[in-house]
Amino acid sequence: MPILKLTPACKDYLWGGTRLKEEYHKRFNGPRLAETWELSCHPDGPSTVQNGPLAGRTLAQCLAEHPEWLGIRGRAFPEFPVLVKLIDAANNLSIQVHPDDAYARLHEGQNGKTEMWHVLEAEPGAFLYCGFDHEITREEFARRIHDNTLPEVLHRVPVKKGDTLFIPAGTIHAICRGIVVAEVQQSSNVTYRVYDYGRLGADGQPRALHIRQALDVTRLSPCPQNFDFGGHLGQCSCFTVDLLTAPQSTLCGADSFLSLLVLEGEGTVVCAGETVQVQKGESLFLPAASGEVRLTGTLHVLSTRV
Repeated sequence: MPILKLTPACKDYLWGGTRLKEEYHKRFNGPRLAETWELSCHPDGPSTVQNGPLAGRTLAQCLAEHPEWLGIRGRAFPEFPVLVKLIDAANNLSIQVHPDDAYARLHEGQNGKTEMWHVLEAEPGAFLYCGFDHEITREEFARRIHDNTLPEVLHRVPVKKGDTLFIPAGTIHAICRGIVVAEVQQSSNVTYRVYDYGRLGADGQPRALHIRQALDVTRLSPCPQNFDFGGHLGQCSCFTVDLLTAPQSTLCGADSFLSLLVLEGEGTVVCAGETVQVQKGESLFLPAASGEVRLTGTLHVLSTRV
């Protein structure tokens, strides 16, 4: 079984910074780099293989040729289920919400989006928005969007390096300035922007809002954070996420592929007689049934499987 080292798709959204280039070894020529889609088969930003005989092919192309590498046949996933990103919020992201699967498939033709954030860097005083701070009505929600007072009723969550938040579909949220996160989400690119601080896009016009859709899908109550993930960092029907620290071993079994995203350090990943050197910011895909996976060196790794 090969170990595939992946090159991400890069996104230069207006709120992005330079830390992914400077600290996470991302190659990108633009002045800012907002997101890298590290593990992605989504057509809006597929990751590609950079090593071995499959170099230059997208991960989606490789999996179309080797569906056994997924390890999820017979399970109810109409497409590749998960997307893993690095996000550098030099400025506030829009306040936004994602629909659940039923709404997104009916209206957008793709998955909804449940996600989780693991905080990698946070400036002093950094915070996120996650849900409302009390239950509100649909009418109040609409009014506050109209009169630009929506942030007043959002739950503001101070964060530091190492914190993790789980964001079920339908939860209004925003990553705010001075934060770098690793995001694990359903494979979806459906975002309903609710509030954008009056910013202008590259065309000099206010960025589009999606008020009608947001009113349809937003949960109007606080988002709990006392989830029980059975010892995992995060978990839903589409992903299970853990933190691994070298020297440590894990198993890539027959029931799922394994994604490894290096959050800190450098070292090697050893599996099935193959050894791959990795450093902070790099991403690997291991096919299902690869067997024991050993980490060496000073690696801190985010592990994602279905």
